[in-house]
Amino acid sequence: MSKLNSKNMRKTVHLIAIMIFSFGFMSVGQTSVELATNLNADTLIKTVAFNELEGTFYASEDPSLKVSFEALYDYKINFDGKATNLLSNRDILLKDLERGDHTITLISMDGSKEISKSFKVKASRPWFSNDATVFGLLMIVLFFVFRTANSERKGFKKFYKVVPALLLCYFIPAGLNSFGIISSEASNLYFIASRYLLPASLILLCLSIDIPAIKRLGSKAIIMFFAATIGIVVGGPLALYVVSLFAPEVLNGEIWKGLSTVAGSWIGGGANQTAMKEIYGASDQMFSAMIVVDVFVANLFMSVLLLGTGYNKKLNRFFKADDSAIESLKTKMEKFQLSVSKVASFNDLIYMLGMTFFCVGLAHLGADYIGPWITEILENMANKTAARLMVSFGNGFFWLVVLSTLFGVGLSFTKYRNFEGVGASKIGSLFLYVLVATIGMKMDIMELIANWGVFKFLLSIGLIWIMVHALFLFVVAKIIKAPFFYVAVGSQANVGGAASAPIVASAFSPSLAPVGVLLAVLGYAVGTFGAIICTLMMQALSS
Repeated sequence: MSKLNSKNMRKTVHLIAIMIFSFGFMSVGQTSVELATNLNADTLIKTVAFNELEGTFYASEDPSLKVSFEALYDYKINFDGKATNLLSNRDILLKDLERGDHTITLISMDGSKEISKSFKVKASRPWFSNDATVFGLLMIVLFFVFRTANSERKGFKKFYKVVPALLLCYFIPAGLNSFGIISSEASNLYFIASRYLLPASLILLCLSIDIPAIKRLGSKAIIMFFAATIGIVVGGPLALYVVSLFAPEVLNGEIWKGLSTVAGSWIGGGANQTAMKEIYGASDQMFSAMIVVDVFVANLFMSVLLLGTGYNKKLNRFFKADDSAIESLKTKMEKFQLSVSKVASFNDLIYMLGMTFFCVGLAHLGADYIGPWITEILENMANKTAARLMVSFGNGFFWLVVLSTLFGVGLSFTKYRNFEGVGASKIGSLFLYVLVATIGMKMDIMELIANWGVFKFLLSIGLIWIMVHALFLFVVAKIIKAPFFYVAVGSQANVGGAASAPIVASAFSPSLAPVGVLLAVLGYAVGTFGAIICTLMMQALSS
């Protein structure tokens, strides 16, 4: 059976490689920008004022757009970071709109002022845009995955020995989004899942946390976390150099500025990513392109790690790792669950969810005050460089995660710890799986294909970068004999943050999710500092 699993895994990897390289041979259209005249501007073409040029447009309805600039005179027009040699004194026509993110930037004649507007183009409206309907689709996907994962049929058993169920919970929604059945742009489900269900999940999963047992996991978890960080810091400039050998143009312009935002995201999170954009001044168009690369590469790598959970024992034998402390924690948690387990009554569930969402509300309240308060302190600091380094501490989502985790850990020292007996970790895991499905909605493979000419070098940098990160992790894990659990969670605490680290940890066991949460919080703290070191090396390479 092990030979069969290895053979299937190799086939899967080869198929993914063929798909990625085949993208490079696909031809895509090119959006043209020209002055709108009576000859080329059909009266049926939609006219949009520049100041209102935001949101999503659909190529099936508006293959071209006419943009008017009203009172904005004598500005040079850039489209997607490229000069058009046109001025804003006349309306312009965007013909044959390509799928993806686009930016129009107006630059004053003396270059002292810039005004940018970004918008997205999709092929067509999604089949389903009502969030209730989309949520129903995501839930039936989860039903299908777990129904088949627990099937007694031999075909399903063989399939799920190779492909973890969690991976399908991510990729099926990604496919639905990529083929226009649902759309993340037309949905608020990710926001709801990340702002309400994620904090609730962190609290529920931390209720039964065993701090002394986690301490006994030793220093290897922290070592692997920082090994992951160093792999990203070193991987960025190395990937940029490798790609520059066959595409020297990547060293020109501001690509290194855009890559700085990826470094911020992969070491910390969204707040660190935004901080790097502000520190180094990456353009809106470059930032948009990097978000696509960030999401695609990071989520592809998360799928590889999830695939690796099915080979956990084999990988531990390869690393010569002793995972007895991890197994001891899992066993201890399972025994605790059995000792307090009982049939949940209506009152039990009301008590548990009432306390949980009260804490979520308190976490939101605290984040709403602490984030702006710290932001105000940073804005008034005399040392602006130090202020920019600590900008992530003014982010509300950072404090939402921190406070939710603290509330969960705090409740674990009270009688509310016994909520584990009525399914606290099970409900927390359910919330995480809903979050996974909404994260999958954000991935659009077809957009990547449609803009392959723009993304092929950026994607190459991203893929090489993440491979250096993975190689660094594997080398360090081999040296210190760390279990694969530390490799996976250390990586996702950096690359994925608070949303992904507990997901990957819970793929090993729900009782291990708190380890992912704690490491992810550490990632937010060091993210900007590590990203700046990485960026300085990429800047030196590009100069």
